[in-house]
Amino acid sequence: MPNERLRDAILRNGLTPVAVAEKIGVDAKTVERWITQDRTPYPRHRHAIAAMVREDVPYLWPDAITPEKAAQIGQNEMIQLYSRRSSVPYDLWRRLIERATQRIDVLAYAGLFLLEQDPRLVDVLRQKGVDGVEVKILLGDPTSPAIERRSVEEGTPGVMAAKIRQVQQYYNRLDGAPGVKVLYHDTTLYNSIYRFDDEMLVNMHVLGFPAPHAPVMHLRMLNGGDLFRTYSDSFDRVLGASKPRSVDEVAA
Repeated sequence: MPNERLRDAILRNGLTPVAVAEKIGVDAKTVERWITQDRTPYPRHRHAIAAMVREDVPYLWPDAITPEKAAQIGQNEMIQLYSRRSSVPYDLWRRLIERATQRIDVLAYAGLFLLEQDPRLVDVLRQKGVDGVEVKILLGDPTSPAIERRSVEEGTPGVMAAKIRQVQQYYNRLDGAPGVKVLYHDTTLYNSIYRFDDEMLVNMHVLGFPAPHAPVMHLRMLNGGDLFRTYSDSFDRVLGASKPRSVDEVAA
């Protein structure tokens, strides 16, 4: 059975089997067999091709890495563990945002602290979109029962919805910005996720504790790892269920 994922990734990047073979130092017929007969290359070749076509090894060869190996690699994806979000240096947030060249993903209920740290953030995100970065911001739907439940669990009824509406006033300025989407979800969040290309900050939620007092993992994606991918997949699932603001809310 042909490896259509590999074929598509090669073509999508303007390459040919001959060009791939030349770059990694193998015979062109070998690359053809990897595609047409779904042969699995040696690990060094898998990693070289994955980097060349900007895809993950498990995506191109799903059976090449065992779950045990993926878990082992995943352990090395964690750069730093902070005991609370308030301990994450502001310079780290700024560096990750400024260095992003492909994507910026934000999944939170409000994420107000980002704007409090840097009031220029909205302008930075708008410029990122102009520069070709895909910016996706997923905020909690302030009318969702999940939002009020979170506020009650933290002992501050009504506060979370108020924070979201405050954040909306900032992000309204991104309406119509190229490459930027601000959507709303009603998901019960177990983590807030902030992705900047191949790095990610995951703010783990703890029942009864406000997010600034909960731990944060700083992750960097490694080919074949499963930790970064777990949270990336989580973001994508929420993205699929998120919606723009309703017409009535925009008019209000």
